[in-house]
Amino acid sequence: MARSRELSLPEEQDCGWRALWRKMLKTILIYFYSKMAKESMKAREVKRAKLVAKYAAKRAALKEAGDYEALQLLPKNASSVRLHNRCSITGRPKGYMRQFGISRIQFREMASAGLIPGVKKASW
Repeated sequence: MARSRELSLPEEQDCGWRALWRKMLKTILIYFYSKMAKESMKAREVKRAKLVAKYAAKRAALKEAGDYEALQLLPKNASSVRLHNRCSITGRPKGYMRQFGISRIQFREMASAGLIPGVKKASW
């Protein structure tokens, strides 16, 4: 049974600010969680990476020998083309920047805050 995530606020004032507070907090939580990938998706990518590493030598040997029937018997996720780059901070799969290992959104936020050495905002 799912538990309700109600906020415990002081009971002395029961006016409109309470509803406004809940609405504001809900908006912040939705914004925060919309930026993060689901944990199951991140775990699935880790699992795929382990399978790719486990079967890499075997796949290379079967490709070298030209034994494509045996290659098809390996798990689908053992192929390296099924891996998808994800942001190391948020897990976002799209807008990934290989040079930094993070998404474009995190890159912009970190660059603006001066957290990435050698990167500054362009101005001309």
